[in-house]
Amino acid sequence: MRSFSLFVGLRYIFVRRNQQMVSFLSGLSIVGLVVGVALLVLVLSVVNGFERELQNKILGLIPQAVIRHYQGLENWQDLQALVEKNEEIVAAAPFIQKQALIGQGREAVPAVLIGMDLHAERRVSHIESLLNEKQRTAFLTSTAPLILGADLAAKLELQEGARVMLVVPNASDAQAAPQLAYFEVVASLKTATELDSSLAISSIEALQIFMPQANTVSGLRLKVKDIFSAQRTVYRQLVELGPGYFGDSWLRTHGNISYSIKTSKRLVGLLMSLIVAIALFNVVSSLVMVVLEKRGDIAILRTLGASTKKIMGIFIVQGCAIGFVGTVVGIILGCVLSLGLKDIVIWVEGVSGLQFLKSDVYPVTYLPAEIRPTDLLLVGLIALSMSFFATLYPAWRAARTPPAEALRYE
Repeated sequence: MRSFSLFVGLRYIFVRRNQQMVSFLSGLSIVGLVVGVALLVLVLSVVNGFERELQNKILGLIPQAVIRHYQGLENWQDLQALVEKNEEIVAAAPFIQKQALIGQGREAVPAVLIGMDLHAERRVSHIESLLNEKQRTAFLTSTAPLILGADLAAKLELQEGARVMLVVPNASDAQAAPQLAYFEVVASLKTATELDSSLAISSIEALQIFMPQANTVSGLRLKVKDIFSAQRTVYRQLVELGPGYFGDSWLRTHGNISYSIKTSKRLVGLLMSLIVAIALFNVVSSLVMVVLEKRGDIAILRTLGASTKKIMGIFIVQGCAIGFVGTVVGIILGCVLSLGLKDIVIWVEGVSGLQFLKSDVYPVTYLPAEIRPTDLLLVGLIALSMSFFATLYPAWRAARTPPAEALRYE
């Protein structure tokens, strides 16, 4: 008798003969739950993917933090050695940053021009890893190298080896004519992020001509231990350095993206959980239909000695079995869709000729996905808990069925 409720509850799910309606309603409930759980897993995986790309890709290219001086840094090596003594700072590298126009023929596009020491830069970012050996050699040997973002190069229809003109405002005199120089395109950098449409990279030596004083740099790019404490780390270092220095971190330049991702994950998770809850209304409806259809069976079981708890157990087992099957299949389907999402989107874009994510609007140009076991566990617990609570009312109603009244018309 210990397995009585389990046996009868499972039998009601897989009944045959003249009770196809019950099986149909149970199947419909499972399908609804599968779709809801799969969508929840898929959406959470996409949000996780955006968060991963922000930390690994975007923050691997842009500086996590910077320190500058109002007059530029001449003896930057001394400052580099000083800030690297800070336990919260992993490494530092010099850089020059200018706003520039890149001209080719009659076309000109704005860009953020960054000058860097490629050997020192490898300690604070992974830009060098995106270049092949030929491109690295060309960058290091050319007197005026230029690496352009892929979208930037495409707008100007530039290939490797092309010469372009850079127009940089005069920093020492705003009313003076802008400075002009010609650079050689040595590489096109494709990061699949917003940087592809705005970033131009050259060497520090080549960009010295745009600095007010020789042998100066704009500041130091920093890599910190805790990226979410980058602003606090910069502030503490500035207090130690004294007046004349100022700094910033990615939390000010790209922190809104991180905040939006975290907020979206909470909001979307809540909305998709509501979809799962709506799907569980099918479970309630199917169980209520089963109770109405099985009134005679319930009455017979009661007259044979089945207790109220046994009757409730039958329908709790049935509802939980539906919830378990729907949750497990939904999680599996969600994982499969998440793993193939990038290829699916690429295929749809190729067939339709449309680009869903553009670098000038979104931080990445594709839909990333990352499956986290903690999310799968949370989704499973939520769906199973909802399934259990969804069974309580139909089970309670079944247990209250009066045997005499139910058998009167049988």
